[in-house]
Amino acid sequence: MAESSLRERFERNASGIAATTVTGTWLAALLLNVDWWLPLMLFGYIVVVPVVALLFDADEDEAETPTGDASDAQPADAEAEPERVQDALDRLRTRYAEGELTDEQFERKLDRLLATETPEDAAEYVRRERAAERERDVERE
Repeated sequence: MAESSLRERFERNASGIAATTVTGTWLAALLLNVDWWLPLMLFGYIVVVPVVALLFDADEDEAETPTGDASDAQPADAEAEPERVQDALDRLRTRYAEGELTDEQFERKLDRLLATETPEDAAEYVRRERAAERERDVERE
């Protein structure tokens, strides 16, 4: 099982491993004053890293691409979004039930959670909070 896990981690991180190896090798060659460090760097970044990305990263792209007509395809996150919101609500309720949160804290966190169900809602919430914070800062001055 550990071998399978190691192999899976390698496959997931192959591009990063290749880039790190290329960088380390040409940097060592540069510091050791070897004349071929520049060709190694160019070859590594122009050939080795893209080939590794093509070999290993293509599987992830295919797994994320839904089959069928693109017009009726939904992002993979769209299906998981309600589950994440429900999980967050369950955690919030549990913390409140266990006495970790006061009534006011629970209500404030619940309002924030419900106001930020989607990424767009979350971005709008952050913009409103920043604007309100700037107004408070201006009032203090």
